[in-house]
Amino acid sequence: MNVKNTKRVAIITGASRGIGACCARQFANTGYRVSLVARSEQPLNELVSELEGNGGESLAIAGDLGDLSFCKEVVSRTVGHFGRVDALVNNAAWREPISMRRLSPESWEKTIRVCLTAPAFLSRWVAEDMELRRSGVIINVSSIQSQQTTGMGSAYVACKGGLDSLTYDLASLYGAVGIRVVGIRPGAIDTEMSADLTDQEGGTDAILEHSNDMIAMQRWAKPEEIAKVIAFLASDDASYITGTNLLVDGGWQHQQLPLSFRREQFPEDYR
Repeated sequence: MNVKNTKRVAIITGASRGIGACCARQFANTGYRVSLVARSEQPLNELVSELEGNGGESLAIAGDLGDLSFCKEVVSRTVGHFGRVDALVNNAAWREPISMRRLSPESWEKTIRVCLTAPAFLSRWVAEDMELRRSGVIINVSSIQSQQTTGMGSAYVACKGGLDSLTYDLASLYGAVGIRVVGIRPGAIDTEMSADLTDQEGGTDAILEHSNDMIAMQRWAKPEEIAKVIAFLASDDASYITGTNLLVDGGWQHQQLPLSFRREQFPEDYR
């Protein structure tokens, strides 16, 4: 047997920046060969050079995940190049921060294609290869917004709720053949995508201040912190975790009051 073909392989979507790029580095550091998927070719090639400069093996695949023929190409090219797929990280996302009052059908459809349809069919096609070895893991990057919303991202929120349920369903379908399916719900993450949480009056600072006040740890996460959790979920140390969505939000979702209110009311308890 070719020893190279026994090394694990991961497909990571949305790999050109943020959580996806950090996942690529984390998986490569743990010995995975990685297929990097995103729309823009240049940042992918730069990441490939970085990873290979550190002794890793990687493949850049640029294209539009809204196109299912491209999604199928991602899997076939990965298997053709590396010989197998052991992990899929469905991380890519697209959104327009707009309410249902003004959301266009075109924007709705694009969000659904990228954030829900692509993960579903990428999962189906990687599972066909994983079944051959009766092992593998699919990790769906959802969001705290699947459970906690603002009314300003209807399509994105709907997709993340759907992705949570897809995780449960695929775990049920594929568990008997050794494939785990796990979701992760990050909270506020310091990435480029979060820059759309603003308005023409400069609302980002106000949003940052409010969210920090609501997060138990009083800060947004770094994308590297989320990538480390994803890498753990793909590891053998997480071998009995499937069919669940792990909340990684710094303690935001279950907070009722901001820290500033509690400090004012109970100064001796909240220092």
